[in-house]
Amino acid sequence: MQLPNNIYDKITELSEEGGNFCEIDDFNNAINKWSEALKLLPSPKMDWEAYTWLSASIGDAQYQNGNIEAALESFFDALNGPTGTENPFILYRLGQCHIKLNKEDKGVEFLLKAYMLDGDSIFHEDPEGTLY
Repeated sequence: MQLPNNIYDKITELSEEGGNFCEIDDFNNAINKWSEALKLLPSPKMDWEAYTWLSASIGDAQYQNGNIEAALESFFDALNGPTGTENPFILYRLGQCHIKLNKEDKGVEFLLKAYMLDGDSIFHEDPEGTLY
């Protein structure tokens, strides 16, 4: 199922704007753009692939901004979207969020799932250079 062209184009535009804000570490504006894009998805929103990557983008910006609990919620949203359970980045960030929230057992569980999907390369791509 594909989004109507007008909705797809607007979501793409907002997503790019969010990415541009993220590149300059303006995470709040990035989150606002991606949240605006999420609102454009027809119901049920969770059925669209864009839901997965928009939720993950919001979660990543929240994580980078230090709002770990909000990031955890956004990554769980992404996990429940199409192909979310198969996305190593989502699983990786879920693991990091849990570890930062002192839930090491759950964090390790998600990190192992990310490792099983992507091997150790996911751990080398971390821009922070740390696991948590």
